Amino acid sequence: MNMIIAYDIADPKRLNRIARIMKDYGRRVQKSIFEADIDERRFAEMRRRVECTMVKVDDGVKYFPLCDRCADTLVALGVCKVIPVDEDYLLL
Repeated sequence: MNMIIAYDIADPKRLNRIARIMKDYGRRVQKSIFEADIDERRFAEMRRRVECTMVKVDDGVKYFPLCDRCADTLVALGVCKVIPVDEDYLLL
């Protein structure tokens, strides 16, 4: 499933931990927004890790699932480079 994840984390240390968790499952598109193409099992795993890290009275995380039709109608303006996760790259 395609998903947009947005978060607002009050503590800088927790913010960094949440960002590292998100990088394990998707790609950053803005400072506190990630895109992920994730299956149900990995989504449950990500949610569990995030919930164990965040403080619910101080922090917030929102998961926005996108249907394939909605993802196909995405409109992006400006610098919106997206690198497909499933491609191989050679770094020189």
